[in-house]
Amino acid sequence: MSVPFKDVRVRLEELKSSIAEVKGLDISIGYVVEEWEEPPGPTPFPSIITLRKWDHALLSRYKPLYLPYCDLCCLCTYGRCDLSRGKRGSCGLNLSEQQSRLVTLLTAIGASTHESHARELLDKLIERFGEDWPIDLGGEVYVEMPITRLVTGVKPRTLRDLKIVLEYVERQIVQTIASVHTGQEGDWIDYESKVLHLGMLDHVAMEVADVVQVVTLGFPKADPEAPLVDLGIGTVDSSKPVILVIGHNVLPSAAIIDYLEETQQRDKVEVVGLCCTAQDLARYEKKRAKIVGPISWQLRFVGTGVPDVIVIDEQCIYTNIVEEARKIGAVVLAASDKALRGLPDRTYASPDNVVEELVSGKIPGAIILDEERLAEVAVKTALRLSPLRAKYKWSLFDEKTVIEYAKKCTGCRNCERSCPQNLPISAALQKAAKGDVSLLRSLYSRCFACRRCEYVCPVNIPILTLILAASRDAMVNERYRCRAGRGPIQDTEIRAVGRDIVLGTIPGVIAFVGCANWPDGAQDVAEMVREFASRRYIVTASGCSAMAIAMYKNEEGQTPYEEFSGAFEAGGLVNVGSCVANSHIAGAAIKIANIFAKLPLRANYAEIADYILNRVGAVGVAWGAMSQKAASIASGFWRLGVPVIVGPHGMKYRRMLLGDMGNDGVWYGYDAVTGEKVWLGPAPAHLFYAAESKEEAMIMIPKLCMRPADTPQGRAIKLTNYISLYKRFYGEDKLPPDIDLYIRTEGDVPVPYRDEVLKYLKEVGWKEKPVTSNPTIIEDIIEIYKRRRQGGS
Repeated sequence: MSVPFKDVRVRLEELKSSIAEVKGLDISIGYVVEEWEEPPGPTPFPSIITLRKWDHALLSRYKPLYLPYCDLCCLCTYGRCDLSRGKRGSCGLNLSEQQSRLVTLLTAIGASTHESHARELLDKLIERFGEDWPIDLGGEVYVEMPITRLVTGVKPRTLRDLKIVLEYVERQIVQTIASVHTGQEGDWIDYESKVLHLGMLDHVAMEVADVVQVVTLGFPKADPEAPLVDLGIGTVDSSKPVILVIGHNVLPSAAIIDYLEETQQRDKVEVVGLCCTAQDLARYEKKRAKIVGPISWQLRFVGTGVPDVIVIDEQCIYTNIVEEARKIGAVVLAASDKALRGLPDRTYASPDNVVEELVSGKIPGAIILDEERLAEVAVKTALRLSPLRAKYKWSLFDEKTVIEYAKKCTGCRNCERSCPQNLPISAALQKAAKGDVSLLRSLYSRCFACRRCEYVCPVNIPILTLILAASRDAMVNERYRCRAGRGPIQDTEIRAVGRDIVLGTIPGVIAFVGCANWPDGAQDVAEMVREFASRRYIVTASGCSAMAIAMYKNEEGQTPYEEFSGAFEAGGLVNVGSCVANSHIAGAAIKIANIFAKLPLRANYAEIADYILNRVGAVGVAWGAMSQKAASIASGFWRLGVPVIVGPHGMKYRRMLLGDMGNDGVWYGYDAVTGEKVWLGPAPAHLFYAAESKEEAMIMIPKLCMRPADTPQGRAIKLTNYISLYKRFYGEDKLPPDIDLYIRTEGDVPVPYRDEVLKYLKEVGWKEKPVTSNPTIIEDIIEIYKRRRQGGS
């Protein structure tokens, strides 16, 4: 198979024949992808319109509920335009179309960020390891890079093969973002289709990014026994010089570790991380790495005064980090041109001269875009600066000072009105003013250190600093164990569980992903994980949510990673790694369709997605989703047919994708074998849902794991979980009011609740419904199944 991308060049020094003699001939022949066993699929390198029919099928079931921040549009000089009460703007858009346009823009930002990350990793690691470096994900992974294969039709074997993949992603992102310009797209459904397209592109970029670093940097390769690493502020040895790395690109952090090892100084310096750089640092250095915590702990840890040098790479970094570092006498090194922070460029300066500038205070930090130079500067600066700033380390206020500041509180409650968590800050300060800091201390686990309270305080109380000072003991004792990210799922694991997932006897696969904007602290994520792992769901995790899971200990002092196995199995808890490793979770769903069901993988997106929607009981839970990247990750799961639940802050993404539970007509599909139109039911009921509480989310999770292809035994198991959780939170005498929609025959009725459920079904006039083991929502699939039965492709 040939793909028209200029990449391969051949130089002939000398060629002689009967008709010509040529010397020094350069030939560009276009990129050649090696032929592989599967025939070409129907949708290689899909454009915006290629999968539009599939998108419209999804969006006819799961229509947007728009939740606009305001009813104005201010994106061009015709505005601002009032779009309220059905009015249209000067360009012709109404409010729904404008909201879908903004969601497209939001998703494009997220997809662009992951693509840029992938591009930087690929280019730099090709420079270091060469284009012919093999893509080897371990002996148990034969279907490597399933998203890339599914979307593009390319089966990558070396790093060179990934260049055309990213070129495709880049072109499509540019093409899609152009639709946001004034006077381009004008229909909500086609904007929403573009959102799904961007999400798919985002998943390809994430897969490239993670695979590139796994195969070159020695990360665990699909290892269920990836090592446990330390997590928490209390694990950091502040008696040593401390280098803190923040962001998502591991290359600067890896260079620091390499420099310390090469100079035999590793034991002299602490290198610790925040956010996804920390996740990947733990995959790189494994047992010696230390994770401070998720993104929301940046100002918390910097506020302790412990870090000497702060290295920032890209994404999710507090934008005022240079000023925060200045307050504690630390310095900042910027490693990416995407986050320069107004610092002077010292990339090509002598490292020793830069160290002198930093230690003397001449400059507050520096841009160094060469990883090896940055590593040298970071280590040398930390070693020299640490003894000079010993007074800053753990220099938090004493209790007396906390009380004195608290006495300044006027009780205006501006802080509480500004707090995104609605924390009782004013009440805590007033109690502290009387000598009791316990309520102030209780805010620590729920505060994610945005500092909005301080910005609106009329008497300039350093509220975050008071919370940290009151919580010093809690921080010092933060010591947890988190499993390092394992990367992809083994093919053998998929074979072992694929049948039970599709039949429903393993009740579902739950992915806890996303950022740290948790409504009530990290513990809620850990509690949900323990609940569903104990119920024999397969639980996966990534990014900041994977860190949150570690911040809980059971009665025996074990974190969930110590309590549950790291295998992709019923009752297992799998940390795949950083944000870009989310691709392995989507990849597992795709591999179930390919390995278990033996569906063609190569450029066969719509059929695989239809299979996942109707047969693979998977759901994502982004309980603390905050960023544009989280939006694009979710969008990629939606296009694959995987629903996503977010916490209450997720409503700020401006729209949900909800099933119309009162409209039976949208829940019809087809039996792919007989071609008969059949009622499939609301399974899953929604594609994007915001839960207002942990309890609501825990009820919604088993509900969204139901699929039309569930066997009676599988559906009964899923209903048992749904009913038991509903009863726990709403009362033992209650049943879910929609239970009749999920019971097709009496065989679906769970045994523990049989009498109660049958009585309820009689009361609501329930009637049996047909059950199909071959459900589809695409009429075209019927013809495909027919050709396969006849031996065609």
